[in-house]
Parts: sequence; structure tokens; C-alpha cells
Amino acid sequence: MLKAGIVGGTGYTGVELLRLLAQHPHVELKAITSRKEAGTPVTAVFPSLRGRVELAFSEPRPEALRGCDVVFFATPNGVAMGEARALLDAGARVIDLSADFRIKDVGEWERWYRTKHAAPELIGDAVYGLPELNRERIRGARLVANPGCYPTATQLGFLPLVEAGAIDLDHLIADAKSGVSGAGRKTEQHLMFSEASDNFMAYNVPGHRHWPEIRQGLAQAARREVGLVFTAHLTPAIRGIHATLYGRITKELDFQALFEKRYAAEPFVDVMPAASHPDTRSVRAANVCRIAVHRPPEATNRSDTLVVLSVIDNLVKGASGQAVQNMNLMLGLPETAGLSQLPIVP
Repeated sequence: MLKAGIVGGTGYTGVELLRLLAQHPHVELKAITSRKEAGTPVTAVFPSLRGRVELAFSEPRPEALRGCDVVFFATPNGVAMGEARALLDAGARVIDLSADFRIKDVGEWERWYRTKHAAPELIGDAVYGLPELNRERIRGARLVANPGCYPTATQLGFLPLVEAGAIDLDHLIADAKSGVSGAGRKTEQHLMFSEASDNFMAYNVPGHRHWPEIRQGLAQAARREVGLVFTAHLTPAIRGIHATLYGRITKELDFQALFEKRYAAEPFVDVMPAASHPDTRSVRAANVCRIAVHRPPEATNRSDTLVVLSVIDNLVKGASGQAVQNMNLMLGLPETAGLSQLPIVP
């Protein structure tokens, strides 16, 4: 059995990692750290894990993670970059669920995250962990930067079109909505029930931190820079991301067939039948992205705009499930191991 450790096990991505790893056939949970909850049994904080996780939270010290084959950072931005080097030197593989290693341009990262990067020498070694784009590089990686939730839904929706050169790469539009769990397990006024319930709002319209990450991934696929307008919204839901993506068609193709062929071998991307409308409930608690392709009609001719609908669970395919998928690739396990959970309905 492979031994796994989690740094920062009390947030939403942390408990989602616990849920998934506790069911993984090839993994033993060795350590879960938390400064606030050190010494507290995990099940005292998360009763849903009773009978499956017997550990207590430990102090986030190097000795707690010694002997781990893989360590996940389910921590706020800025933590992993200060601690990853010691774990890598000790022989562990590291998967960071924060944004510390996602953006390759250090100056760009520092501009968006407003702090000096503590380990710029590791950024070149980090592999961006979107398996549908970087699978072979992930297999040989020691450090993986797990993608953000919005970037996962947006890139998977655009990738086939960008790779085929079928849309105007200078004018991509992503209109994305997320449930409140995407903001993390913290107390902020706009996330309170009485504020978020029965409400809908856009946020960070002048500039969202996920914008440079999305552009970087799409530029890799296009082999050139891309232009992107990205707008995020907060919905009165707990889980789920729905990304509505728009591209101006520059090359006529059978777009349904293009998506079906591109993702035919992908275990966690479901291209739905033509005219489908995937919803977030259809992916709740599952490591899957469901995609539908539409070409809206015009009064006199076919539209030159393509609309792609892409939905994921932000805590699973958008975070912890994708992290486990990356772990499987890094450690030579079946890619789908521990990730066969069906969505929860209702």
C-alpha cells in the first residue's frame, strides 16, 4: 500500500481528499495535518468519515509526513511553496491543490497573488496537472500543480476547438458560475447563508486570478497566445461549476464529432449527445466533466458562434478528485483507481 499525507486536512478540498483516499484500494492514509485541530480525531471534525479514517490531526511538521510516498497540499496559496522542497528532497511526490506552482511566469504569478514567490526554482519542475492535456508529463512528475476549478471546466470545454484551430483564438469568452464551496471553508460575509442564498452575482470582473492560468493552458494547446474574456459568478449552490463558453467559428467542422473523437479515450470526460444541457447535479461528488456542444441558429443562416457547456463538481474534478487522478498517474496506478463514485442525485 502506498502511504499518503495531507497538509491542511480541515478545508473542503481536504475533507474531499480524505473521502476519496479512504476508499482508494491502493492507498493508506498516514498523516493529516492541521495547526488548529492538532490532536483532534478526524472523525470529531468530520463524522461522515467514522469507521473509515482512524487518524487524528497532527501538527504540520516534517516528521509527521516522513515516509509518505505522496503528499497533498490542501492549503491556502503560499503554504506549499515554502514546504514542498523538503518533502521532495525526502523522496515524496507532491501534489499542490493551491495556485503556488500553476503559473510558469514567476513575475505574472507575483502580480496576481501579490506576494513574492518563495520557491521560484521549483516552478520549472512543476507539471500542470490537467491529465487531458499533460498526461505523459504527469506520469514522470515529482511535483504537480493541480489545476483550479474554473480553469478545469473552461479548458476542457475549449481544448478540442483550440487544438483544431476551429475558432477565433483572439476572442474567446468564458461565462462561469460556481457554488459557494469554491471559496473554501471560511467565514466571510458574502458566503453566509443569508447573503448567498436566493442571490446571484458576478465577482472579480476586472481580473480573476484564474484568468492567467486558463490563458496559459489554452496557449499551450494552441501553440500561441490567446485572447480570453473570463467572468466568474457566485451561485446559491454548495457544489458545482457551470461554464458557458463562446467561440467564433473560423473553420467548418462536425463539432460534435470533433469533441467525441478528442475525448473518446478519456475516462473522466463525457461528451453528451447533440442538443444536451448538462447540469451540475449530474456530476455532484463525481470526478467527471460533462460537455455539450451547441450551434445556435440565426434567422437566415447558421450562426458563426459555437456554444460549449461544461460542468464539473468543483471539489472533485475541479480539485481533490483530479488530485487523486494525478496521484494515480504519478505512482503508476490505474488512472481510475478510487474514482469510480457515481454522481449523487438529488
